[in-house]
Amino acid sequence: MNLRKKKMLAAKTLEVGKERIIFVKTRLDEIKEAITKQDIRDLYNGNAIMIKQIGGRKKMKRKKKRETVGNTRKKMKKRKRKYLILTRKLRNYLNEYNKIKKIPEGQIELVRKKIKNKEFRNKSDMMEYLNNLFGK
Repeated sequence: MNLRKKKMLAAKTLEVGKERIIFVKTRLDEIKEAITKQDIRDLYNGNAIMIKQIGGRKKMKRKKKRETVGNTRKKMKKRKRKYLILTRKLRNYLNEYNKIKKIPEGQIELVRKKIKNKEFRNKSDMMEYLNNLFGK
């Protein structure tokens, strides 16, 4: 007797995969007569239908990665993040400074190159440089 449709209905009703559904052989006649989802639930509660446990394998502990040549990406990300934050901050300040005091185009390019080359450690360092260059 083919109970494939009953197995599909049971899997959908009990919300598990059809591979996990087990029918008890002695009660196959009752299972064959089941038509509705409620019938399937009643059979499950009456232990005519059982659900197989999920099989798996033991999780293995992963080795911690050592700092070698191939594992330097994390450090680079941190360094790049710092560079981005500082560069954006200084460029925004340079744009604001340029709006207040008009700086010649060539000078702006030179200051931007200095920002890119990390010649300024922080904003106050750049402010000092600009004030010395263009006056207060």
